[in-house]
Amino acid sequence: MKRMLIVVVLIGACFAPLRAGAVTEEDFTIRTTQGLMNLCTASPDDPSYSAAIHFCHGYLVGALHYHMAESAGDEGKRLVCFPNPAPTRNEAVKMFLDWAQSHPEYMKEFPVETEFRFLVETWPCKK
Repeated sequence: MKRMLIVVVLIGACFAPLRAGAVTEEDFTIRTTQGLMNLCTASPDDPSYSAAIHFCHGYLVGALHYHMAESAGDEGKRLVCFPNPAPTRNEAVKMFLDWAQSHPEYMKEFPVETEFRFLVETWPCKK
């Protein structure tokens, strides 16, 4: 039991630097990458945690699915080509969060632009 508590505390400590504060209603408007980051890194004890995490994943997956649908077909131009096997959704989200934390210059930009900077840099399609 004590060992499990230590593991949980250590995992929480790893994510603590990602949070600047509690999730706000403004974060849900997704106007900036910082707002998206606030949702994606919500603390489990935040009253909005469940909504924030689900909104985060939904936003990121929805933007990617739109790109995949838009770029499908013979004339489509894909920007992102995942390896085989592709990372899981949780792995990809964690990679995005880590990448975004190391690129604070994009925190005031529109989040879908930041997401695709990450995706194209990480999994570009070969020409």
